[in-house]
Amino acid sequence: MSGGAVEHLADADRVAEGVADAEVALPFWRDVVGLHVSLDTVEEMPRGDGNPPARRRAVYMRWDDDPRSSFVVLDQQLDFDTPGEPARIFQMGLHHYGFWVDDVDPILARVEAADVPVLLNGSVGADSVWWGEPPGDTIRSIIVQDPEGGYVQFDQRV
Repeated sequence: MSGGAVEHLADADRVAEGVADAEVALPFWRDVVGLHVSLDTVEEMPRGDGNPPARRRAVYMRWDDDPRSSFVVLDQQLDFDTPGEPARIFQMGLHHYGFWVDDVDPILARVEAADVPVLLNGSVGADSVWWGEPPGDTIRSIIVQDPEGGYVQFDQRV
């Protein structure tokens, strides 16, 4: 579609996070963020060129039981070490992702109890213009660093 507007872009369906060790990452997403595991499995992914399939541990997590809901999947490669380093906050490219939540306070309490690093504690809130919206609404926001080094933001409309 050249030169035209996007007809409709639906909500994102997933965040896939490559992890070195799912056992290290899982407690953050399950116990701190509050997602529930809907599937924890070993999957085989075709590699082509006559190579055997690559194996990964995939831990699928959701906020609710609707299979069409957005989800987070922890992706741990089993046939080789996960390459690369976590993104640095505000670097070029994708450096963090955010989720709308009903209330940031319970998440912040669990973050602090788990001694998870907090980069931004927006307990006072900021004007919605920071989210590309018309001014006037207040949004509370926290940004935390997960155990594998990724950055996650939680936003609450107040």
